[in-house]
Amino acid sequence: MPVAALLGDIRHRLQTSGIDTSEHDARLLVADSLAVEGSDLRMAEILDLTVAQMLERAQTGSPRTVGDVRNDLTVLAARVSRRIRREPLQYIVGHTCFRYIDVQVGDGVFIPRPETETVVQAGIDMLQDAGVTAPRIVDLCAGSGIIGLSLGKEIPGSRIWAVEMSREASVWTLKNRDALVASGDISPERYRFTLADATDADTLAELNGTIDLVISNPPYIPESEVPQQPEVADWDPDVALYGGSRDGLRIPTEIIRRAFSFLHPGGALVMEHDISQAEALCASALETGFTHARTGADLTGRPRFLVARL
Repeated sequence: MPVAALLGDIRHRLQTSGIDTSEHDARLLVADSLAVEGSDLRMAEILDLTVAQMLERAQTGSPRTVGDVRNDLTVLAARVSRRIRREPLQYIVGHTCFRYIDVQVGDGVFIPRPETETVVQAGIDMLQDAGVTAPRIVDLCAGSGIIGLSLGKEIPGSRIWAVEMSREASVWTLKNRDALVASGDISPERYRFTLADATDADTLAELNGTIDLVISNPPYIPESEVPQQPEVADWDPDVALYGGSRDGLRIPTEIIRRAFSFLHPGGALVMEHDISQAEALCASALETGFTHARTGADLTGRPRFLVARL
C-alpha cells in the first residue's frame, strides 16, 4: 500500500470519529508503529512510495522481514482502533514530550499538558530571581513526576522531594525517575519520592521551613464543570482532575497552606489552577501569610497559575 493512501485512510477514520487532530494523530501513529521518522513519511508521500519501499529507505538497523512489517501493521491497526474509541494518543504510544524530557504515560496517570511547561519555567524564574543555585524543591501532586524531574534535569544542583497519593500514578512517576537516573540526568539522592497525601500536615513534615520552592499541579477542576472531551472525561483519572469541591478550590487551598509550612522566608510557591480561580487563590495565599501573590498567564494569555512568595 502507498504510504499516502495509508495515511489518508487513517486520517479519514479518525476524522469520522470526531477527532480534530486527525492529521497529526495519523502521522504519529504510523511513524511510531513502523519505527520511522516524520521526515520519512513526508519523503514517502513526495516520492509516492509504498510502505515497504519507505521502510527499505529508512532502514538503519537490522533489516526487517516481511513478517516484521506485517506485525508492525497489525500493531498500527490496533492502535488506530484504540484512538477511534477516543483513548488518548499519549496512552496508545506510551509516551509524550514535556520540555526536554520524553515522558512515559499510561492508564492511571494524568497526561502532561503544554501549559504546565509554563509553570515549570515560572518556578525556574523565581529561583533565578532569588539567586538560588542549589534549590530545595517540593513537588506536590507529582503525577507522572514530570514537573520535579524537569527541574532536576534543568537545575543540576537541585534537590527534589516529590509527593503523590495515587498508587496507579506512582508507577509512572517511578518509571520516569528511573529513566532519568539511567540517562545520568538525575541521581536517586537528588530526587526522592513519597507515596502520601500532599495536603497532610505530616507528609514530609521534617522539611518544614527549609524549602526554596514548592511547585504543584494539583487537581483543580470544579466538580460542576465535567470536561467535554472524551479523552479527558473518560481517561484522565478523576483524582488528578477534580479539586474536591463544586468550585474546585478545596485542594488548591490546602496546597497553599501546606506550601506555607514547607517554605522558609523568601521561598516561593508556584501552582497551576483553573482560569476561573486566579482571584480566589491570590486572596487565599495572602490570607495564609504569603507576603506577595500574583497570577501568571499561560502561552494563550489565560490566568493559569499562582505565584506567591513569603
